[in-house]
Amino acid sequence: MVTIHTNRTYYSAIEAEQNSITIKELIDILSQYDEDEKIILSNDNGYTYGHINKRIITE
Repeated sequence: MVTIHTNRTYYSAIEAEQNSITIKELIDILSQYDEDEKIILSNDNGYTYGHINKRIITE
C-alpha cells in the first residue's frame, strides 16, 4: 500500500495548484512502486484516511 499524506493548507484551488506537483512528477514518483499497489490518502496526520478511484479524478 502506498500512502499519500495530504495537507489542507489552502482555501483556494488556485493556491493549491500553484504549490502542487505536475502529473508527470506524480507518475515519476509512483513509477518507483509496484503497479499493483493500492494508493490511499492520509488526512489529519493519519487520523482519517481516504481512497482514490476513477470517479473522483476531475479536471
